[in-house]
Parts: sequence; structure tokens; C-alpha cells
Amino acid sequence: MTELSKARQLQQLFGQAATGSFNAYSRQVFGQLHRCHTVANGVHSYRCSSEDCHHLHYQYHSCGNRHCPNCGGLKKEQWVENLKAGLLPTGYYHVVSTLPQELHPLVLGNRQALFKLLFDAASGSLLQLAGDPQWLGGKCSITAVLHTWGQQLSFHPHLHCIVSDGGIDADNHWIKAKRSNQSFLFPVNVLKVVYKGLFLKGLRQLVEQQQLQCDGIPVEKVIRQAGYKKWNVYAKRPFGSVASVVEYLGRYTHKVAITAHRLVGVTEHRVLFNYRDYADANRQKQMALSAAEFLRRFELHILPKRFVKIRHYGLLQNQGKTKRLNQVRSQLSLPPLAPRVQIPVTIRLLEKYGKDITRCPKCNNGKLVLIHIDYGYREFTRYKKRTLPGDEKTNARDPP
Repeated sequence: MTELSKARQLQQLFGQAATGSFNAYSRQVFGQLHRCHTVANGVHSYRCSSEDCHHLHYQYHSCGNRHCPNCGGLKKEQWVENLKAGLLPTGYYHVVSTLPQELHPLVLGNRQALFKLLFDAASGSLLQLAGDPQWLGGKCSITAVLHTWGQQLSFHPHLHCIVSDGGIDADNHWIKAKRSNQSFLFPVNVLKVVYKGLFLKGLRQLVEQQQLQCDGIPVEKVIRQAGYKKWNVYAKRPFGSVASVVEYLGRYTHKVAITAHRLVGVTEHRVLFNYRDYADANRQKQMALSAAEFLRRFELHILPKRFVKIRHYGLLQNQGKTKRLNQVRSQLSLPPLAPRVQIPVTIRLLEKYGKDITRCPKCNNGKLVLIHIDYGYREFTRYKKRTLPGDEKTNARDPP
């Protein structure tokens, strides 16, 4: 079974969920995933310019949803390139902040508020300790990416952070880390305590302000149990180079809970997929789930509407970012940041895959000329997004 056929079968499964018992927003997301790269989502129609061919070619519109297993590849490439342009030639650490399992039911019912609190506590603890003159005495750069899944599609909210080993002081002067053993900017055990304290403090405030849905959950008992436990924060040694940082981030930023390459078989009743068992020497195993259970687990990882899953702090925070970075780059004898360039999707596909989507796939000689655009389902939606030739939300794919 090819990855394309597995992706098609998975889309059919998403169609079941679009009319299921999930909440309205989740059903909307499943509907978009179901219509991705189908005529229902719209199509660009082209004709070959060659007099000897006149082949008709169709490019079905992608859904562009961030939860879609088929979309996001080109967006990831653009995002990584933009980030790479702003990275400084210094060391970077990988930090993972997790939540104890006792809090997972509470987080599930309050994803918007508690995902935000996870970002605030993780970034706040890093910035607080980095600001201590004993360790750094300034602001480091932090890029944080939210992940919510484990290999078996279980609910496992955690934050991946890339943290620089240097930063800026109050006068925007570049300063290096003071620890010489390169284990981390500051003791990880201290980071665990500060992170745990900030999260529990914020959680108690939300409970006192009655901003959480706690039906059936003994909140005080849950907070007390979580307070007794040691919280896991992992800090890995610095990356070898800026390029390795970018390569690593590219695997995390636009990733979804499961993609076609992990699927073994999909039917309307059962899903079989590969996973790695970290508790058993990272061995690859297979798991079979009923279609209903698979969709239930997949829905756990649909983020709240418009929730920002990639955030920047410290040196990279948005306000005054360009000016700040250019000052630091000047001190490090680096050229100022170049303006961002949006590379057309036709050029990006040609560079990455060697595929010229403007050339006729039949005769490989003529050029494809646009003759009609059908916006499909989106003609009748509230938000009428007009997808033009070369737009990143258009992908080349022949009709089945």
C-alpha cells in the first residue's frame, strides 16, 4: 500500500468524524482534513500550451489546516528559512518541559488556558534564571514549540524549547554564559523547582478566579498530588552548529500527531500504525486501534482555535526584535538581517523535489496555462479565500 493510498483512506476516516459526536470546532477541522486535495475543496484547471498535446491537468486545493497530515511541508520550509536568517552564531540548548500525568485530565478540559500557562511557566522560569547575574545576567533567546502527543497518540502535553547559551544585558550588549562545563546555562534541578512553582501558582490563580472547567475533577487533590511529585525538565547539551539547530526544529514545528509513513493499514473499522516504544529500548512496534478510538485519540491533539503553538521570548520576542538583533549582530561583526523573501511555491518545489509544476506532465514540453478556478466548498463558506496560481495552498496532484 502506497503512502498516497493510505493518506486517501485516512481522509475517508476523517469524513466519519466530521459528522460524529465531537465538538463543533473539531468537526470543522475533520471536515477540512476530509476535503483536502479533493474536488470538494476546489481545483485549478490547466491546459497544455503545446499544439500537439492540449492535455488537461488539475491541481486540487489543499486545506492548509495545521492538523492535516498532508499539508504544512512548504510552510515548514519557509518558517525554517526565516528562523535560520535570524539565528546567531552561538551555542543552543534543547530543553523539554513536561507536565505530571495527574494534571492531564484538567489540561484536557481547559486546553486554551493551561497550554498558555505551560508556555508562561516554561519561558518564565528560563528568563528568570537567565536574568540572575550568577548565571547569565541577561535575556537569552527562546523558541518554544508545543507538542501534545506521544508515539501511541496518547495525550502528553510538553514544550520543546531551543535556548541560546548567551544573551543581552540591559543595554543590549551581547554576553556569554558563565558556566564553563556546558551542561546548561544554570542547574537543571533549580530550573525544575522554579518551573513547577510558576505553573502551580498560575494554576491556583485560575482556580480561584473560577476560569477553569473542573466538572468531576477534585482540583485541590490533583494540585496537591502534582505538588508532591518531581517534575521532569530535560536539558540536552548544545547543538553542534546553527544548521543542526534549524534541522532539528524543522522536525518539530509543523509536525502533526501522525502521518502516512507511520500507517500500516487503514479501513473504516480499524487503523494499524507503527510506533516506537521508548520504554523498550526504542524498538519499533505496531498498534491496532478501532476507527472510533483512533479518531478519539487524534482529536485530543486538535489545538484550540487560533492558538499559537510556536512562540518566541527574550532576545527573540516580537516587540523591537529586528532592532535588537541588528544591534547584537553589529557587535558580533555580522551583517544586518536581510529582508524576508517569500519564495513562490513553483520555485520551492523545483528546488526541493526537482519537479516543475508549470510544465505539462504528459508531454513534458508545453507549459500549463490556467483556464479555470473552481473554489469548491469554500465558495459557500464565511471566509472566501481566493487561491491564486503560485499560492502555497495549491499543490500539484493529478486527479485519481
